[in-house]
Amino acid sequence: MLLQAEKIRKSYSENVLLRDIDLYIDKGDKIGVIGVNGTGKSTFLKILAQAEEPDDGIVSKYTGVRVQYLPQNPEWDEALTVLEHVFADAPELEEDHEFEAKRILSKLGIADFDKPVRSLSGGQRKRVAIASALIHPCDVLILDEPTNHLDTDMIQWLENYLIKFTGAIVMVTHDRYFLDRVTNRIVEIDHGQLYSYQANFSKYLELKAQREEMALSSERKRQSILRKELEWIQRGPRARGTKSKDRIARYEALSEKSGPEEQTKLALSSLSSRLGKKTVEISDLSMGFDGKPLFSHFDHVLLRDDRIGIIGKNGCGKSTFLNIIAGRLTPDSGAVVLGDTVKLGYFSQGSEEMDLNMRVIDYIKEIAGTVETADGTLTASQMLEKYLFPPDLQWNTIGRLSGGERRRLYLLGILMQAPNVLLLDEPTNDLDIQTLAVLEDYLEAFNGAVIAVSHDRYFLDKVADTLFDFRGDGTIKKYLGAYSDYMETNAPEQAPKEVSKPTAPVRTPGSKKLKFSFNEQREFETIDSEIAGLENDIAGIAAQMELASSDYVKLQELMAQKDLLDKTLEDKLDRWVYLNDLAEKIAESEKV
Repeated sequence: MLLQAEKIRKSYSENVLLRDIDLYIDKGDKIGVIGVNGTGKSTFLKILAQAEEPDDGIVSKYTGVRVQYLPQNPEWDEALTVLEHVFADAPELEEDHEFEAKRILSKLGIADFDKPVRSLSGGQRKRVAIASALIHPCDVLILDEPTNHLDTDMIQWLENYLIKFTGAIVMVTHDRYFLDRVTNRIVEIDHGQLYSYQANFSKYLELKAQREEMALSSERKRQSILRKELEWIQRGPRARGTKSKDRIARYEALSEKSGPEEQTKLALSSLSSRLGKKTVEISDLSMGFDGKPLFSHFDHVLLRDDRIGIIGKNGCGKSTFLNIIAGRLTPDSGAVVLGDTVKLGYFSQGSEEMDLNMRVIDYIKEIAGTVETADGTLTASQMLEKYLFPPDLQWNTIGRLSGGERRRLYLLGILMQAPNVLLLDEPTNDLDIQTLAVLEDYLEAFNGAVIAVSHDRYFLDKVADTLFDFRGDGTIKKYLGAYSDYMETNAPEQAPKEVSKPTAPVRTPGSKKLKFSFNEQREFETIDSEIAGLENDIAGIAAQMELASSDYVKLQELMAQKDLLDKTLEDKLDRWVYLNDLAEKIAESEKV
């Protein structure tokens, strides 16, 4: 056992998040923590990492056990560079782990290691924080939403990395394929209790259904016994003689027991306005930034029941595309024409429009005091309750909500406007799995068109029947089918490369001694200087790009050179890891 949490209690005001819960973490445990937003998942991870104190209970780790924690919203020193931040907590690691850190950053799409943290986007910062968590040697890795802001290639790389990780992992993530492939244990926080399942996500769903059915069966049996005992008690004085006191006490004990707590279910009503024949027409659309084309001469006519998923690496123009459709950005050329009956609902990535000082109920009332649904006319308060905002939470300010609760409120605000064309930019970020499942069902029945940008493979499989693949070179390819179909078609091209590491040597009498080949020895001696040279070349081209910002042709040439050098550097860093691993194995074999 590496880490244990015993009798953990935690409350905020009158809201009890955790009630005397226990968790024991062994080596090799890969635990996914799930639960509805606001149930205390992130709080529990903070307590496990000893970044926050529980109200009661204790967290203890065995001597020498190292814990590394990736919070949902890391703290930043704006004065540091990317590489300096990675080693900020342990500068002594930099000498031995610098190349490994650069390799991880490259896999996460960060190629400029000397870039100041203050100039990074929110997504880039999260990826730097992931690199910082992974580079520190540890026995227990605690990760809060590590897949947010990662594109599909990065998620698959991280997936493979964590599968091979030999220590214990505790993580919160909404990515169900990720949970399925990485975890071997699921713990669910529900109404302050913790339920543990020795299973990945798919098996957990089966086991949870069995547990709930057993609880309901026990409750049905209890109610049946209560009815019989109540009939006996009500028969009259003769049935309640002295010899029957034990039976009466048994009835009273049974009646005092509570059944399984009724689950409050999120209910998304299908609200939409009538959509005419003309929807959204995109013609000859082109857009670029800083001389880099994001997409060029793109055409598409949106059908009334289209379900389009948009995929591609970070920074290739997916959010820009939605902003142009929504009228928030003007394209370089081309046009987007909306039909007269089109009513857009835009669920943006950052929920920037929300005033954190506003009360929850007032936020919804500003949109609509009442709304017509399949269940009749509902008030703003009733709609909030359907979206799992009980009356006491409705009078809180938005700033006091958890990240997931805030996103759920933002989603309610969008849907209450009864749109008939939905634009969704990373809708799965910060939403819990239950809300995602309900949202997927809602979108399936939605009477209108949906365009969704997402890196969540499970979500895309459930929602999209057409994909727009933003290639990063100015082209957008259209694919008919779900995401899994797309992956089968593109597997050879998209599959992430993994460096095969040499296995530990097994020396037997007469076995050949493990050693470098002549070329490997030369490469091992020179690779450090080659990497340093590539980094200098990349920095030089970046400086030239700043000077040539107004020369489009020159800028294109420099960008092509930089992309080639970035790729070469990534390959060299992979090779550096391989050679250093081999050198360690050779040193071990010489001791045998």
